[in-house]
Amino acid sequence: MNKHDQVIDFSRIKTSCSSCNLQELCLPRGLSEKDLDKLELVVKGSKPLHKGHHLFRINDKFDSLYAVRSGSVKSYIIDEHGEEQIIGFYFPGEILGFDAIDSKQHTCSSVALETSTFCYLPFERLNEICLKIPDLQNQMFRLLSRELTSENKLLLTINRKTAEERIATFLISLSSRFKILGYSAREYNLSMSRQEIGNYLGLTIETVSRLLNRFQSNGVITINRKAIRIENLAALQAICDKTLSNQNNKHSAA
Repeated sequence: MNKHDQVIDFSRIKTSCSSCNLQELCLPRGLSEKDLDKLELVVKGSKPLHKGHHLFRINDKFDSLYAVRSGSVKSYIIDEHGEEQIIGFYFPGEILGFDAIDSKQHTCSSVALETSTFCYLPFERLNEICLKIPDLQNQMFRLLSRELTSENKLLLTINRKTAEERIATFLISLSSRFKILGYSAREYNLSMSRQEIGNYLGLTIETVSRLLNRFQSNGVITINRKAIRIENLAALQAICDKTLSNQNNKHSAA
């Protein structure tokens, strides 16, 4: 069993931010031992959420933020045509639920892509503790900023990049996120389907499959079902930067 397959039932043990290997990615980052103790009084562990089961649905009442401890999640909305539109993928150390702070209702739905576990952060109590722990409040703002930055990067990827660049950017983004988690930056499993990748990037499943196969034929990646190995990281990065490079060349020529 590899690291990605390990699942722990966190409902059977006391949630401990101080001993969690994700604390540098999550809310506890930078907190003192005393402040961590206060946070641990609020955080609750979860039972495993199995693939296809919802963490929350659109219009559900907001009461908690959710930190992913293991597994992965996708968030989606339903567009005006009644079709699912994926708006994000979340991995360990990342937090869901910011969408509902203003309206007190979730504006999207989130579903597990594989068996996943979470830390529940009751918002009312978390808000109270933030008033007592300024560093925790600052961390909340940092995470909100990271969420907005991710959304802006997605819009930039979809609006300005070609299909080839979108796929390359997506693979590089996953590589960076897994590296932060302590996993290999060059070899990882895709918990989402090619159809879900296409939905997220505004591409058809045929286009996603064709481009992944092209990358493999060119020796940029190796694909084995859902397993991806990046063989030439520099080449993949060059594809990501192609639009930016072309724009710079145009400006230079002008």
